[in-house]
Amino acid sequence: MALSRETSAGYLANWAARLFARELDRQLQPTGIAPAYMPVMFALDDGGTLTQKELARRAAVEQPTMAATLNRMERDGFISRRPDPGDRRSALVVLTPSGLALLPEVERVVHTINALALASLSSAEQAAFFAAIGKIIAALEHQDPALAPSTA
Repeated sequence: MALSRETSAGYLANWAARLFARELDRQLQPTGIAPAYMPVMFALDDGGTLTQKELARRAAVEQPTMAATLNRMERDGFISRRPDPGDRRSALVVLTPSGLALLPEVERVVHTINALALASLSSAEQAAFFAAIGKIIAALEHQDPALAPSTA
């Protein structure tokens, strides 16, 4: 059995994700926001604070990856860290006023790209897409629940 890109769910999902990321990078470039910053932006968009550990869990990435992302975001002025009063060993991460000010533009770009990607699908096809992709994600998360991003 030969491998076929056209019938490989993993290949097609990866290719679509790469195209989303490229377009996100292109449209967000003027703001200085990188696609890798998006999980942090989404998690802190209410002005709240979270620890690095919690951000890594929510983004379903390893701690070193989150640490590197937060270092870049702090360098770029989008987040700040302050001591966690409940745990001296950790810090709380919060969006800076600059980071918060960019949220409307980030949201606009995300909505624009999603609309572009879904424009050729009917409402029924869009609903079927979301139902199918949800089932695919659930099936794969079942294999390794530690990879499931948290929404809480």
